[in-house]
Amino acid sequence: MTSAGLTAQRGGPLRGRVRAPGDKSVSHRALIFGALARGTTEVEGLLEGEDVLRSAAAMRAFGATVERLGEGRWRVEGKGGFEEPADVIDCGNAGTGVRLIMGAAAGFDLAATFTGDASLRGRPMNRVLNPLKEMGAVVLGRSGGRLPLTLQGGKLKTISYRLPMASAQVKSAVLLAGLNTAGGAQVIEPEPTRDHTERMLRGFGAEVVVEDRDDGRWISLAGGQSLTGTKIRVPGDPSSAAFPIVAALITPGSEVTVEGVLLNELRTGLFTTLKEMGADLTLSNVRIESGEEVGDLTARHSQLKGVEVPPERAPSMIDEYPILAVAAAFATGATYMRGIGEMRVKESDRIALMAAGLAASGVGVEEEPEALTVVGTGAGNHPVKGGARVVTKGDHRIAMSHLVMGLASDAPMSVDEPGMIATSFPGFVELMTGLGAQLGAEA
Repeated sequence: MTSAGLTAQRGGPLRGRVRAPGDKSVSHRALIFGALARGTTEVEGLLEGEDVLRSAAAMRAFGATVERLGEGRWRVEGKGGFEEPADVIDCGNAGTGVRLIMGAAAGFDLAATFTGDASLRGRPMNRVLNPLKEMGAVVLGRSGGRLPLTLQGGKLKTISYRLPMASAQVKSAVLLAGLNTAGGAQVIEPEPTRDHTERMLRGFGAEVVVEDRDDGRWISLAGGQSLTGTKIRVPGDPSSAAFPIVAALITPGSEVTVEGVLLNELRTGLFTTLKEMGADLTLSNVRIESGEEVGDLTARHSQLKGVEVPPERAPSMIDEYPILAVAAAFATGATYMRGIGEMRVKESDRIALMAAGLAASGVGVEEEPEALTVVGTGAGNHPVKGGARVVTKGDHRIAMSHLVMGLASDAPMSVDEPGMIATSFPGFVELMTGLGAQLGAEA
């Protein structure tokens, strides 16, 4: 894809079987953990999007040997720790990558300077930096903890840290810093967040204790543990699978199966919500791969109804609210999404951009500081008008969500910066057109 705009328009039914790209969260961790480990880590199904490739380059800069063997197949030779990088670590648009890498780097006696693209430089880092500084890391940089910044690690002290917000990235950064700390680290979550770090630490040979108590989930990691290289098969990303699945649900006559989707219960909030809306979603071929449950999801065109999404579900689907808003636009009645203020500090202010795109397409929408309400058109009887050209602010999920909307709306939808889609979903256009979607360069 180029930087030219991209347009989606209504066509025939979507049909076929596809495999979602590898899960981005697991892919970042596979590279980082492999670099921290001693020995060889072999990875299959790695997401080869721009965000993950930035993490691969960063791991090379910290001293690991990182090789691409073939499509989705990578080998990491770790030395059991990080070396001081000779140059600035540019994480591009990868928020997950930079936050986890800063946590890992903090455990070693080194200085590293981190930067990113314009979007990443505008995103808050203090939520990760604050606990790292409590542990003894020194941070020099711009006010507000924004990139670029330099982190000096080493000689950290143990911490018991209660998360002020639900964030798997902060939890993971603290645990990774604790790996190389004499007393380890403990994180208390007010509500459970995605647990790929805990699962993968065990896969690399570390001992992690998880306890559910009255005041939250306690994750404890003893310090001084070493990781040993292993084999990892990355499951399909549910956040990416969401786009062909919702496209099938809103496009008459469609039936699409997405194979090998990660079914971790802390990542499947969108699928639960779609079922509550009346979606014809079926699950088959459920199995365990590399410690994670995966399966094949089949979506068929459905008459959806508006629902109220419980705020406590937000951590399990925070990246999927934009595409949920599209499904809600084709439903009958209102869909209420509350407790989603985290959306405002993603790659963009996703609440504001979704509200603007929906409103410009004739959909009733109400925006609040931490909430979004979408009043659906009832689909078949009153289709979404569409016809908008959406400003995405370089946000891949905003772009893909509005393109999916264009596949079932009266008038085509266009987005201004489709190139950014490659950060999380390389091959999005090819996959969707292979199912029958009408996607093409903006006229």
